[in-house]
Amino acid sequence: MASFSIKFLAPSLANPTRFSKSTIVKLNATPPQTVAAAGPPEVAAERLEPRVEEKDGYWILKEQFRQGINPQEKVKIEKEPMKLFMENGIEELAKIPIEEIDQSKLTKDDIDVRLKWLGLFHRRKNQYGRFMMRLKLPNGVTTSAQTRYLASVIRKYGEEGCADITTRQNWQIRGVVLPDVPEILKGLEEVGLTSLQSGMDNVRNPVGNPLAGIDPEEIVDTRPYTNLLSQFITGNSRGNPAVSNLPRKWNPCVVGSHDLYEHPHINDLAYMPAIKDGRFGFNLLVGGFFSAKRCDEAIPLDAWVPADDVVPVCKAILEAFRDLGFRGNRQKCRMMWLIDELGVEGFRAEVERRMPQQELERASPEDLVQKQWERRDYLGVHPQKQEGYSFIGLHIPVGRVQADDMDDLARLADEYGSGELRLTVEQNIIIPNIENSKIEALLKEPILSKFSPDPPILMKGLVACTGNQFCGQAIIETKARSLKITEEVQRQVSLTRPVRMHWTGCPNTCAQVQVADIGFMGCLTRDKDKKTVEGADVFLGGRIGSDSHLGEVYKKAVPCDELVPLIVDLLVENFGAVPREREETED
Repeated sequence: MASFSIKFLAPSLANPTRFSKSTIVKLNATPPQTVAAAGPPEVAAERLEPRVEEKDGYWILKEQFRQGINPQEKVKIEKEPMKLFMENGIEELAKIPIEEIDQSKLTKDDIDVRLKWLGLFHRRKNQYGRFMMRLKLPNGVTTSAQTRYLASVIRKYGEEGCADITTRQNWQIRGVVLPDVPEILKGLEEVGLTSLQSGMDNVRNPVGNPLAGIDPEEIVDTRPYTNLLSQFITGNSRGNPAVSNLPRKWNPCVVGSHDLYEHPHINDLAYMPAIKDGRFGFNLLVGGFFSAKRCDEAIPLDAWVPADDVVPVCKAILEAFRDLGFRGNRQKCRMMWLIDELGVEGFRAEVERRMPQQELERASPEDLVQKQWERRDYLGVHPQKQEGYSFIGLHIPVGRVQADDMDDLARLADEYGSGELRLTVEQNIIIPNIENSKIEALLKEPILSKFSPDPPILMKGLVACTGNQFCGQAIIETKARSLKITEEVQRQVSLTRPVRMHWTGCPNTCAQVQVADIGFMGCLTRDKDKKTVEGADVFLGGRIGSDSHLGEVYKKAVPCDELVPLIVDLLVENFGAVPREREETED
């Protein structure tokens, strides 16, 4: 793929005079200057030979690097997954009965592995013959027409069909059957959506500020950048094989808010807004990730790029990861393992030589994100930067909606806003561009009793993954259980500030329990009668925002039936909660 550069209009910065050197409080997007950097590891020249090569338009692993590779790499070698989309292989596959598909390893691998390149995940364990479909929704921005189309897809599947908002500002729809896929893909294209390259060893949905373009306090509108990243990654929804054979998944985000709604510390690449020599651009953080065996926060690459080079530097980093990353043990294939091996400077050098001019500027000291910033709550009604308009943040309990819910939300966006909805990483929805004169009527809408702009304080920060209702990897049920337990905890304690509680069904931590105030990771354990029951490892102390850091295990293998008293104690001891019986006595 040829090198290229994207030209932007000058970015719109809110109150640009605020960003003088005297008023900036810096985040750690630049490497510390007071600590001597360790020397780069010794890396043999042959280690820097690319492990992949282009052949017939696709990127494949070279023969000499195929020893000790993991089973997923073997599946990719046996048959190129992108051909199911780019050469229309899905049309023929969709015509084969699933029982017949299962009789051949090649076609069985198609539906269990390769279709993930099309965003389709076979729920073999819990919904045999049905698929979850993950969309690409850069910056979480969608339209009422797109929402109605997705509602029409899941409605036909009855009780098997529903939709979830993900922790990457995205939709996942459930209940899909294989014969319907070609028609669904055509429908997605007609409404301007794609599910391409949203699973397995691909770049995931580019996350941005959910208040982009409407927030009076925003640093920069992230939508142009996340859109361009998504267009590059998917080849304008036609497929981009140059970045579809990565060693493992890869998460990007573009930061546009002081609130860090985008969670940059847990992304493989985070663009942090910064000024250098009067030019607007981004310092880069790299390597943040979660996995079953290791979790790491992103670290500074000591690099700054102008706005024009947002896509080229993404391309260069992806190519370095694609060319050099591990392809053995899947637990050691995320990009941070490569950074560990090469050292930050060694990895940076590989990125630099893949840039169009083989140049990469050092980080700027002028970060625009203010560190001492109280993270704002976007739920409820708030004024936009556009005079006379407001947005409303709606709480979607654990991100789960049905077809009728989606139609209702689309109607609200049309009747009161501009037909736009925005998804957040906390699994909620924002409707922007509402004339202030319409707010009173909007707040009387019946659906707001279900999707409240002012939910109970503990519900505000509740996040849950799919759980074992649908996901074969989940060890425990999460969504219904998290709601039930939170409701019971609310009956026992009173709080004056939100506490973020995240539930994930397995160690893959899709619900990002390590960033929660209190996190729950599903496991099996034994109860007091020595019976095997569903339980959770409890995490404590995660932080988001400018003082972000990952939480640690507080207590392992707690039976789910014993979690309520444990949570109550944690809230009282660590978050200022008051037992309701004591509160009533004091009154």
